[in-house]
Amino acid sequence: AYTSGGELVYNPPVDLTGSTARMQIRPYVESPDADILLSLTTANGGISLGGANGTISLLASAAATAALDFDTAVYDLEVIDGSGLVTRLLSGMVTLSKEVTR
Repeated sequence: AYTSGGELVYNPPVDLTGSTARMQIRPYVESPDADILLSLTTANGGISLGGANGTISLLASAAATAALDFDTAVYDLEVIDGSGLVTRLLSGMVTLSKEVTR
């Protein structure tokens, strides 16, 4: 049985009110803008920010995902606060898994 010790770390949500966000998937990091495979932003409705709750929701339409045709690519997700400070939250490789059940 647990008796004592340890530490509870709580990271409160970051208030995203007044922020915007953007995410792109490209074949590789240096790909030109003409080669962007998917672009989600708060401006195009692909990213929704939850204000004081600090949530981030991504939405790619069925038509947009159906048009994707790659094996692996790279992505990153950035949040821009009201002062223009850009923070990269996530980045890495993405693997496309085609739909099996129709």
